Amino acid sequence: MSLCPICKRPTETAFRPFCSKRCADIDLGRWFNESYSIPASTGDDEEKIVFPPLDQRDGLE
Repeated sequence: MSLCPICKRPTETAFRPFCSKRCADIDLGRWFNESYSIPASTGDDEEKIVFPPLDQRDGLE
């Protein structure tokens, strides 16, 4: 049995992972109010792919 992440009551199939529409709406409101956030990459950590200039490629036209 799983519990609602908002109020910790048992979940209802119709509202999974929540127990009710009320808790689902509370969660949605938190996303809209930016109470929740997903960390973004700054770009410094990402690998950069560098291709050689077209005139220096060996038969890759």
